[in-house]
Amino acid sequence: MTRVLAVSTAFPPHRYMQQEITDDLVSRLPPGVDRGLLRRLHAAARVETRHLALPLHRYRELGTFGETNRLFVELATALGAEAVERALDDAGVHPEEIDLVVSTTVTGIATPSLDARLAARVGLRSDVKRVPLFGLGCAAGAAGLALLHDHLGGRPGSTALLLSTELCSLTLQRADMSMANLVAGSLFGDGAAALVAVSGDGPATTPRRTGFSGPTVVAARSRLYPGTEHLLGWDVGDWGFRMVLGPELPELVRLHVTEEVESFLADHDLKPADITAWICHPGGPKILDALAEELGLPDSALAASRRALAATGNLSSASVLQILKDTQTTQPPPGTTGLMMAFGPGFSSELVLLAW
Repeated sequence: MTRVLAVSTAFPPHRYMQQEITDDLVSRLPPGVDRGLLRRLHAAARVETRHLALPLHRYRELGTFGETNRLFVELATALGAEAVERALDDAGVHPEEIDLVVSTTVTGIATPSLDARLAARVGLRSDVKRVPLFGLGCAAGAAGLALLHDHLGGRPGSTALLLSTELCSLTLQRADMSMANLVAGSLFGDGAAALVAVSGDGPATTPRRTGFSGPTVVAARSRLYPGTEHLLGWDVGDWGFRMVLGPELPELVRLHVTEEVESFLADHDLKPADITAWICHPGGPKILDALAEELGLPDSALAASRRALAATGNLSSASVLQILKDTQTTQPPPGTTGLMMAFGPGFSSELVLLAW
């Protein structure tokens, strides 16, 4: 059994209203491009504010992929360290107690990985086990928690750390007028999240300074949907990361993911109506609408995901951890069952069953 002790987030200091970002992107469109289309996409995203890694005017100055990626390594290391230090402090765990670090990002390339770069900075042991993940995209936050669960299940008394650091704004292709890139420019924001967890057989008296009563992980499931590999991911070239985002994704959620959720829950004698806490990746309004409709969920079920989307945009792998953190403000009562779900390239889904 895996018990979550704390979840913390960190955001860059540069926060903008969606309208400010829209106006800036519109001002940089080449002649002949439909400015009204971009404004409509941004309005439809249901995002109100976003944090960006750089001040808005700096994005005009970005050059090569190499330059942008160097910025990613510098800024993501600092932001990730901030999230980790907060999570450790909130959990009342000393850095040297961490036995495993799983780190995930899909918005930049770092070798040594981000976890290696921040290990000494935050005080992790030199023999800490590290598992850096790349390529799971928005699904990696849930997949990372499932991986922690697998590790902790066989190691009583062990403590693990999950870190997600995503600087999505650094991947935006300013010269790309494709629908996928325009949609990405309307949705994604920057941020980091860190989670501390212990084996359920570990010490039960670990102090939690936030008063957060975290859930335990009951089970997890990963699923790939064959023939959908071309619908979501990166097209990588000299320009950097170019978004691949198929318009069929909401329909895939309707056809496959809802059935997957029902099947997963049924394995544990549960139905969607039995889930109190829905911790769903806010991939976009159409994804959330499709899930709510197909699973027959009330408006309140995905309210936390919609709030997160409005407040920070889509944070890729960090979003589900951000939403899990927000459960501490409306603490689920004992006996509550929760479901974390996220979707990523593959096309794939990650489901994690939680219990409070």
